[in-house]
This record gives sequence, structure tokens and C-alpha cells, in this order.
Amino acid sequence: MTSYIFKHAKFIKTALKPVHYPVLRNVKEQIMPEVAVVGRSNVGKSTLLNHLFQSKGLVKTSASPGKTQAINFFTLNDQLAFVDLPGYGYAKVPLDTRKDWAPMIEQYLTTREPLQLILFLFDIRRIPNEEDLELLEWIAHHGKPVVLVLTKVDKVTVNVRNTNTQKILNALNYEMPFTHYSATENVGRQELIKKITHLLHPMDQHGRH
Repeated sequence: MTSYIFKHAKFIKTALKPVHYPVLRNVKEQIMPEVAVVGRSNVGKSTLLNHLFQSKGLVKTSASPGKTQAINFFTLNDQLAFVDLPGYGYAKVPLDTRKDWAPMIEQYLTTREPLQLILFLFDIRRIPNEEDLELLEWIAHHGKPVVLVLTKVDKVTVNVRNTNTQKILNALNYEMPFTHYSATENVGRQELIKKITHLLHPMDQHGRH
């Protein structure tokens, strides 16, 4: 069974266009599978990635949502690549900048051959709006597996967590695995690792049954 060690994360580079994307190979000189991370600009992507990687401060967090305006590439134990895409939907960012993000995200999701899985991060305290639904619809159209990661679950009670989870799933109206996540309370890391591994290597899991 294929397994990934979620340690020894490294920042590789920042890119704006496909010509700048790195070619990432493992020790066997095979192209690494990539996991893309998408979500609104204040959803906690950097916090989640640092927690998932068990690496403090590798993924830069910002006090100003929407500050990440490029695509950042990371590798994990020289086995697996993670790609942090620009956050979307933050109104205080200049309109011209926001207009640049959609093509940047779309171009990566459309052209990047090693991309095998998308983590769609969503704040459990929110209800999906049209922008969220459009992004998910676009991802679904291109047939990439998606895991819904409901972040900031430490901010709500268990009852609200359960109620909001159902509301979000109903609003998204799309069949996909999901997990709750809180870096603060160390919730969801192992479950998310299992889902990532299973979706990247479904035949491994099938063979065990």
C-alpha cells in the first residue's frame, strides 16, 4: 500500500504562469502527484497547510486576507507536491487584482497534468454563495476528485458544527468526501491524510478488501 509521510515539507517556488511552474520529481525521477488547495482568502489555508505539514511558518500567513496573489509550490518528503492557490473573494483587494486571480487559478487547474486532487477549504461558519458554487461547479466539470475541508470548527459548538455541515453540504449539492479541521484543536489531520492517500491510490485501498 502506498503511504505518504507528512513531514519534511519544503517550499519550492512561487509562480504566476504555466511557464514558471516547476517540474517536480521524486527520488525515482517520477513526476510527483499534486494536491491543489483552494478556498476563500480568509479560510485558513496557510494555517491548515502548516499544521498538515507539521512545519511552523513554512507557509506564510498574513494578517491581511487576500495577500497571497500567486501560486506557491511545496513538496512533502520528496513524495508528494502541494500547490497553494490564491484565495478568492476578498472584497478589499483591488478589483483588477481579483480579476487576475480567476484566470490564474483556472489556468493551473486546466493545464497542470500532475494535478490529481483538490482540497476545497470552506469556513464552517459560512454558507456557500454564488462564487463558491461557481468554483465547485467548474472543478466538477473538469472531473478532478475533491475533498471538502470544513475549517475553523473550533469556533463553533458541536451542535452548530453538525447543523452547519448539513447546510453547507445541501447548498453545495455535490457528492464528495468531507472532513472537519481545526489546527488549533488538532482536529482532522489524520482523517485528511487518509482521504488524500485513498483518493490518490484508490486501487491500494480496494486491494485490501
